Amino acid sequence: MSSSHNNGYDVVVDVDDEGDLGHTDLTDLEFHQSTYSTTDPSAGKAGRSSARSPRTAGGPSNSTSTPSGKHHLFTLSFYAQYFDVDTSTVLHRCRSALIPRTNFLDIIDGNPDLYGPIWITTSVVLMLFLASTLAQYFARFGEEGDGGGKRYTYDFTLLSGAAGMMYGYTFIVPAALWVVLRWWGVESANLLELACLYGYANLVWLPVAVASVSPITILNWVFVGVGLASSGLFLFRNLYPVVSATDHRTAKILLIVVVALHAGLALAIKILFFAHGSPVGTKDPNMTHPVEPPKSDGRLF
Repeated sequence: MSSSHNNGYDVVVDVDDEGDLGHTDLTDLEFHQSTYSTTDPSAGKAGRSSARSPRTAGGPSNSTSTPSGKHHLFTLSFYAQYFDVDTSTVLHRCRSALIPRTNFLDIIDGNPDLYGPIWITTSVVLMLFLASTLAQYFARFGEEGDGGGKRYTYDFTLLSGAAGMMYGYTFIVPAALWVVLRWWGVESANLLELACLYGYANLVWLPVAVASVSPITILNWVFVGVGLASSGLFLFRNLYPVVSATDHRTAKILLIVVVALHAGLALAIKILFFAHGSPVGTKDPNMTHPVEPPKSDGRLF
């Protein structure tokens, strides 16, 4: 018995032992459904192509790896992928930042997000403004008893000062560090990973701002010092393997600069927002009316 394929069917023909086909008519033919399938060559190529570039589960795809991704750089859809995170992921990264047990860059696993850093930094800005306002109010109340009988006015210069300082530090410093690392040929951390790292490092300033409402100066210094030590150690621990890819002298200089800038941030938070008569605000926090400009005596200088 022999068979042949014909348009998706098996044609079965009886053949005797001598190889003679004998008399064959249509009644001798049996048709069976064939299991043979024709594969489109183009479909196979598409399948192999997709298998070579799988998307990491739970993280944004790297659209810049394809030529078409470059056109998406100036669209909202390109940045929207870095905000596509769920609450559990953000909370897990927040816990890992406050209680670091492993390298934070290993936790984000090449899938940084911008939702957490922007949300945390914005919360820190608002908390610094509110806590500084309360701290100055309590300081004035303690000096004048009933506050001098004047209504307290909010100083929104503190809000703009906090926004400029926190957003500038969170995104400009990582960008500068990334440029230096790229100059030395280090590619172990990209720009968004560094921004994500610095953004989650700001989380410690939320409890520090709440605790610094206390009018006791020494306690404010202690709270800010604890925040500096915690977040500074977090940054040092995660950046050390990255900057170590450069030579020893460059790595040492970069780590010193990172720690010095972070210490400067902590010092600015203490002096500008949790000291009576903050330089960020007005010179007289008790003032309820704007200061009238001095009368001119006709001289230019």
